[in-house]
Amino acid sequence: MSGRLTVALRRGPAFLRRSLQVRIVLSAIALGALVICATGWFLMSEIRTGLVDAKVKSSVAEAAHETREVETRLAAIPGTDYDTAEQVALLFEPLAELGQVRGFGVVLTGPVSDSRGAVPGVRSSPGLDVSSVPRSLTRHFVDSDRPSWAFTRVRIDSVDPSRRDVDVAGVAVGHVVVLPADRGRYVIEYLFPMQQEEATIDLVGRALLTAGALLLVLVALLTFGVTHQVLTPIRMARRVAERLAAGQLEERLRVRGEDDLARLAQSFNQMAANLQRQIRQLEELSRVQRRFTSDVSHELRTPLTTVRMAAEVIHDAKGGFDPVTARSAELLQTELDRFEGLLGDLLEISRFDAGAAALDVEDLDLGELARRVVDMTRPLAEQQGTTVTVEIANWPVRAEVDHRRVERILRNLITNAIDHADADTGVVVRVAGDDHSAAVTVRDFGVGLAVGESALVFNRFWRADPARTRTSGGTGLGLSIALEDTHLHGGWLQAWGRPGKGAQFRLTVPRRAGALLRQSALPLVPSDAGDAP
Repeated sequence: MSGRLTVALRRGPAFLRRSLQVRIVLSAIALGALVICATGWFLMSEIRTGLVDAKVKSSVAEAAHETREVETRLAAIPGTDYDTAEQVALLFEPLAELGQVRGFGVVLTGPVSDSRGAVPGVRSSPGLDVSSVPRSLTRHFVDSDRPSWAFTRVRIDSVDPSRRDVDVAGVAVGHVVVLPADRGRYVIEYLFPMQQEEATIDLVGRALLTAGALLLVLVALLTFGVTHQVLTPIRMARRVAERLAAGQLEERLRVRGEDDLARLAQSFNQMAANLQRQIRQLEELSRVQRRFTSDVSHELRTPLTTVRMAAEVIHDAKGGFDPVTARSAELLQTELDRFEGLLGDLLEISRFDAGAAALDVEDLDLGELARRVVDMTRPLAEQQGTTVTVEIANWPVRAEVDHRRVERILRNLITNAIDHADADTGVVVRVAGDDHSAAVTVRDFGVGLAVGESALVFNRFWRADPARTRTSGGTGLGLSIALEDTHLHGGWLQAWGRPGKGAQFRLTVPRRAGALLRQSALPLVPSDAGDAP
């Protein structure tokens, strides 16, 4: 059970993020609960204040009335009757009996402020706790005869076993009367419990709580119903959009009615139809372009072979030519080599565009492969007056890759670095691997790349400096083909550069074919660049 609860708590936030309807319903419930609580608190405050004020007014009025009745009875006593005990009984007992009938308690204290210093006597209704009289009210009548009242807790111990003891909030009202027998000041304190008021407040509270719960359920149901009506077409649109993204271009939304959602569905279907038409046009244009590139490349093979054979004959006989003709024969041979490379690259690009490229995977040591490529490009480096060094962090660095394609990637990167390298610092090739990836970086210290050019170097026929001479005879498609080769491996081919600080290209491939690549074994920004993380 605890395991299921843990899983539910773990999946809860993800479910809330994915479900707009649940978030709207919960937001409506939270807002409704806030409004209901505020309204309930305001109503309860007003009802409580009204009941208490009414109770205080009625208690003060009743106490004043009973005090006047007491004073009337005392005034009717003959002037020759000086029996204090009898007058105190005449004062207290009718009040106590009336209090039992009407539900209030009476405490008689007196005489107070006796010049003889006598301790005042205290009489109270049966079962009434004398401590229910608030001390503030008792202190008030020490030197004042004005009536006063205060809130208190009324505690009455029931003498009837069938009735419960009382301990509720109440109102205490005090009056001072003068007893004719001894001319003493006696304080009558009336204690009015607020049992009915508390019961009324409890009843209103339960009613408000029940009504609030029902209102929250109603708000949740209404919000769910409204959001369901609105979100159902949106969910249908999402599913149709997913099918369109998956290539099912004939999918359309069902249009019902004439409201805003129906017009939205019509607009969506119109957009899908336009997209389908444009995608079909683009597919046809792309197919024609790929076919044209492939056909032209193949058709140029035959005349190129004939021209090459003639050029080789001319090149071999250049010793008998004058200097100008001999130089022309050399230029012809060079440009034919470059043209043949361009045809080969165009054929390779057409295979990538047609989706016909495939990998021939084998387990290779990238460090050894990098060394072989460096040896192959050493004559070009010597021609440029620069050096190429290889640094292998951990030997061997093995990965499941296509030998031909990775070799072509490294050759493109290294020859490109030699073209742009500084003769004093050369080119540095680093190879490293970890448990999940293998990486090769090619670092040169030439002119570098301007801001934003690292995202353009892999575009077809793009050159950072069009006026710069290609000493390696490149076609402008090498890095584009290298990027496509890298994508076939599920890897990364990235570039970094700063003006005056050179550039670095990083090739990262997964150690296992088809594995998901998450990080690289080498940093993209070199440590000597000054802005490395």
